[in-house]
Amino acid sequence: MRAIWSGEGKVRLERDYWIAVLKGQRDLGIPVPDGVIESYERVKDQINLESIMRRERVTRHDVKARIEEFCDLAGHEHLHKGMTSRDLTENVEQLQVYRGLQLIETKSIAALIRFAKHARQLRDIPFTARTHNVAAQVTTLGKRIAMFGEEMLLAHQSLVNVLQTYPARGLKGAVGTRLDQITLFNGDAGKARALEQRILVHLGLPKALDAVGQVYPRSLDFRAVSLLTELASGPGSFAKTMRLMAGHELASEGFAKGQVGSSAMPHKMNSRSCERINGLHVVLKGYLAMASGLAGDQWNEGDVSCSVVRRVMLPDAFLAMDGLLETLLSVLDQMEVFEAVVATELNRYLPFLLTTTVMMEAVKKGAGREGAHEAIKEHAVTAIRDLRTGKIVQNDLLQRLAADQRLGLSEADLQRVLDHGRANSGDAGAQVDHFAEQVDALVQAKPEAASYTPGAIL
Repeated sequence: MRAIWSGEGKVRLERDYWIAVLKGQRDLGIPVPDGVIESYERVKDQINLESIMRRERVTRHDVKARIEEFCDLAGHEHLHKGMTSRDLTENVEQLQVYRGLQLIETKSIAALIRFAKHARQLRDIPFTARTHNVAAQVTTLGKRIAMFGEEMLLAHQSLVNVLQTYPARGLKGAVGTRLDQITLFNGDAGKARALEQRILVHLGLPKALDAVGQVYPRSLDFRAVSLLTELASGPGSFAKTMRLMAGHELASEGFAKGQVGSSAMPHKMNSRSCERINGLHVVLKGYLAMASGLAGDQWNEGDVSCSVVRRVMLPDAFLAMDGLLETLLSVLDQMEVFEAVVATELNRYLPFLLTTTVMMEAVKKGAGREGAHEAIKEHAVTAIRDLRTGKIVQNDLLQRLAADQRLGLSEADLQRVLDHGRANSGDAGAQVDHFAEQVDALVQAKPEAASYTPGAIL
């Protein structure tokens, strides 16, 4: 990702693009002396950003400075014929976006593979689900992992759609009419269009805009950064939940040998990587706000006041997303689940989690629904208060319910509810299977993602 967005990387892409345009013009009949293209190709990797900057301080024009630098290195002046600055920069920046999205796609599939792996491994382990962060019903650990993975999978589908439909601005000239290229080809608009098609092949983008002006619509930037933010949302919720689980000792993001959680408190094992994921997601939302400020703010055929924002927003948004995914992959590779603590928590809350089932059993025995609800609520509130104040150390809610004549349920009836309820998580297992199968299909389409491993993170 750094290579795509670095200063050197952008200059290299620009030079490849200039050469591609020059080759296309030659092939379509524009005279180019022998050896000129080869001269440019020989020096295209001789990139000196300081030298280019010295030129820019004189020209006050970044593209003119880069043209002069490249031509002086090659010893020729055949670049940029019939082109405006935006014929260069718009397409190259779009290529950076497109290649960045391709890299993000690979890493997102690598993350989905890991989500599916954990979901399968933890598929049938009963677990206390929470709504409003309060114990609610029985789920499974695998189902919880699949829940966050599925959100990321939906965003990945949006990413694929963008990659399949993303349009280049193309070679359109100063205001989008192709006037200068048509003039260069002696009025032959067909050759000007043919040149653009050759450039589209060079860029590797699926199609080009047709009626565009000087700049491509900045709503495309909003689409790209919005997509990154959407793709980070499943991992963001996963990371937030992992932090909550770690606080209850249910799980850990991993703790490396020699790692320190606190300079003051030796026992601490903070979820610092998950915190980083959540922080980078906020950063992405900031860049999304910047992108939204540019969308729908175009003057006539275009201006470049947006350049001030885009030079920060685009590279930084992609680098933030790349860092988020690298961190996510590290967490998914190192995370631990503490099943003994999970079971202890479930035992504590299970009678409360089954109160809706108890109410239905009481109704079947002849109790009124509202009366049963009131009776169960009275005992549940008292039992949880006694647990919290230390009057009792084990949850005795079922015994209290069995003694209440309003419900008409025996201890044996309630024990059956408890035994069945411990393993009854609805169709959580089937949901895990469906999620994992969808990820398997992605891997078949892009097998190289399965072998991707993250770099080392601090």
